[in-house]
Amino acid sequence: MASSSFSLSLLQPLHSLSSSTLFFSQPSFHFSSSLKPHKSKRLNLSKSLTLRFALTESDSTKPLETEPSSKSLLLQLSKCFDLPSDYFQQLPNDLRLDLNDAAFDLSNGPVIDECGQELGETLLNLSRAWEQADTSTSRSLVEKLPELESSLTDGAKSAFGKRLISAGKRFQGMGQYGKGELQKIAKAMITTGGVLSANTSSVSVSNESMSGTRMFKFGELQVAVSPQKAYAGAAIAFIYGILSWQISQGIQSIPENSLQYANDNALLIGKSLRGSLLALFYASTVLSGFTTVGLILLAKQLSSEKE
Repeated sequence: MASSSFSLSLLQPLHSLSSSTLFFSQPSFHFSSSLKPHKSKRLNLSKSLTLRFALTESDSTKPLETEPSSKSLLLQLSKCFDLPSDYFQQLPNDLRLDLNDAAFDLSNGPVIDECGQELGETLLNLSRAWEQADTSTSRSLVEKLPELESSLTDGAKSAFGKRLISAGKRFQGMGQYGKGELQKIAKAMITTGGVLSANTSSVSVSNESMSGTRMFKFGELQVAVSPQKAYAGAAIAFIYGILSWQISQGIQSIPENSLQYANDNALLIGKSLRGSLLALFYASTVLSGFTTVGLILLAKQLSSEKE
């Protein structure tokens, strides 16, 4: 009886121990189960990061958009000149003056030395067509530009681009006219000129040809003045001034009473003619002096710019 009670007393702690063990194991089971959602969230996060990385990598592998070539831009420019044959002739007088300014900016200076023989002559003919408001000739000449682009050097492209930008700004200043054809031409010229003038690798030819040269335009006449030409013009003006002064002094030295006139009317005509000749040659002397001084100053300025 005592032994049975002892065995029961021993079993009670064991039972309590087992129950305590079960009590603590149950939370551990719940703790381990609580990790499962966290693990799934981490997997979802890794999958989203992998997807984003894949999308970024695919975007980075896309080729960058290249700028349009100068030839394609020149083709677009030629399409802008597809205008009615009398379009330039119908422009108002103020826009015709702006068109003449655009022609001057396109072809002023040593255009053949900068842009080459073929392109230079094309630009000269194009500027004459603009001055004459010849739309058909302008269109045919602009259509030749894409074919000439491939044969240009970097320096010629740069000079050509700068001329297009300068002339394009003249078209831009004309404002809205008609259906906006002039603004389309301006935008195409400025865009094409910007692409062409980006070739700044070699502009030594352009700098050498433009340095020490000044362009003057008198109507359709264009004159390039260099320091040598300015000094030569000053010398000619000085000689002409001396001759004018000597002639005026010779006329003035003739006494009025030494000449005989048939009547009073002839006397009046002679006196007026003598006064007119004196005024003419004195004015020629003064103008020759101003011209001489001005050309000398211009020659010095051009020489300093060249240096």
